Amino acid sequence: MRFQIPTERIHFLKFILEGYDGLAVLTTIDQTAGIVELYFPLEVQEELNLLLTHLDLAMTQTLP
Repeated sequence: MRFQIPTERIHFLKFILEGYDGLAVLTTIDQTAGIVELYFPLEVQEELNLLLTHLDLAMTQTLP
């Protein structure tokens, strides 16, 4: 799943996801544009969506 987030929030999101061991892995696709990709098991998608909603990072989903 690819998202565009404010560039200053990339490290914050990565730090939060590392705290949720096994929930998701974040890869930065384009740091200057704020495009990141999340890899996660399908069985945790609902939990991940809930977390991302609560973080309210002004995310915009982008095309794969």
